[in-house]
Amino acid sequence: MALEVGIVGLPNVGKSTLFNALTAAGALAANYPFATIEPNVGVVAVPDERLKIINQFQKTEKIIPAALRVVDIAGIVRGASTGEGLGNKFLSHIREVDAILHVVRCFAGTDIIHVEGSVDPIRDIETIDTELALADLETVGSSLDKAQRLARSGDKEAGIKAQILERCSKVLNEAKPVRSLEFDPEERKLIKSLGLITAKKVLYVANVD
Repeated sequence: MALEVGIVGLPNVGKSTLFNALTAAGALAANYPFATIEPNVGVVAVPDERLKIINQFQKTEKIIPAALRVVDIAGIVRGASTGEGLGNKFLSHIREVDAILHVVRCFAGTDIIHVEGSVDPIRDIETIDTELALADLETVGSSLDKAQRLARSGDKEAGIKAQILERCSKVLNEAKPVRSLEFDPEERKLIKSLGLITAKKVLYVANVD
């Protein structure tokens, strides 16, 4: 099963351009917000010279490298967690990936429209991080209410789940991602089942001149 990464960021920061560079898929990259509506998906092989060495000792009919599934997700704007710019639809695509590539605009120039009107990478990162945290906070809140009700009726598993969710709620309310917490393997399974976006690993990609 391929590792799946989702490319996120504000509109017009170079997400589809990066997607095309990684996958050679030829997705539309346009100078206006929401050129991407449905996510573009591409699968690329990950080259690894070690496979040839292994094959010298363990012969196989075919060498199959690991694969990376790349999902180009539409731009997220301020207010996405409450549905702004079709935000709820876009955020649901991010919940399904294993990791996030967060593209940040660091190049100047007025030819390409910036949705905030100016280039400020730190502000842009905080905008996206805030929207992802707010989306997770809503997910955690609804799950926590249910777990607490079941825990009061004597459900021990629900009690454990409620404790984990309370920890998540606390860090999210402090504007920190869920990935900043330490979890044991069983707790990680629970977190993964919830599809929390801020629990995923993130690689920041600076798009420069």
